[in-house]
Amino acid sequence: MDSIPLKCYNTETFKSHEGKIGIMRIIIMAGGYAKRMWPLTENRPKSLLPVAGKPMINHILEKLEGMEHEGKIIISTNSRFGNVFQEWERNHPGSFDIVVEPTMSEDEKFGSIGAISWLMKEKGIDDDLLIVGGDNLFEFSMKDFLSFQRERKSPVLALHDLGDIEKVRNKFGVCVLDGEGKIAEFQEKPAEPKSTLTATCIYYFPRDIIMHIDEYLAEKNNPDAPGFFTTWLISRMPVHGFVFKEPWHDIGSFECYEEVNRKYSKKAGK
Repeated sequence: MDSIPLKCYNTETFKSHEGKIGIMRIIIMAGGYAKRMWPLTENRPKSLLPVAGKPMINHILEKLEGMEHEGKIIISTNSRFGNVFQEWERNHPGSFDIVVEPTMSEDEKFGSIGAISWLMKEKGIDDDLLIVGGDNLFEFSMKDFLSFQRERKSPVLALHDLGDIEKVRNKFGVCVLDGEGKIAEFQEKPAEPKSTLTATCIYYFPRDIIMHIDEYLAEKNNPDAPGFFTTWLISRMPVHGFVFKEPWHDIGSFECYEEVNRKYSKKAGK
């Protein structure tokens, strides 16, 4: 496996939406069990499946190169795959913190929002968060995404317009934006989508969002699908959508994985 040098710069400070000074931590979420893609993912996390000859997560890390952030990039996984990521890390020297959630199966997992809450408490994090799904390949500039957030000083979701209602129906969370780019409505995998603006697993959460996550979970809301948390959050504060046109792939099936592998291999000349 090829190694990827990652650059860590000095702490960057900027104002969050409440005017506080925050620092950015990067978290790659890779704690799913991907049972729909067994046997490929039975003993290997989806984010370590090869795409064009290198692990999927490596493509994500390339998009994060040069980002100014505090501390190590955190890779959040589970007990089933913790040792697999540690083996990957030995072959990919960089600045990583492999954080292992104490779950071994789909039935035990905390869910995406529950995992973020657990991780922040486990690591004592009180910083702004850039969260990226480990099976989420994208080609837009992360610097553009961060510039967008800094201008609006609010939570931000990255959105991609699939342009076809049938492509999103019952498959993806979709957003409706108002005239100012704020998310006016979020639908989680709707049968009747009101939009083709698809929510990707790329979020920017200012530091005080953990207070709202704890409140959300205390109310016994769904701890898994981030869309439900987004629906809850937009009733309490502005949440903006960063719309990008560059290619994006959510690797959720064998067919999608094979298609992405072909596209990335062709682009790499393989």
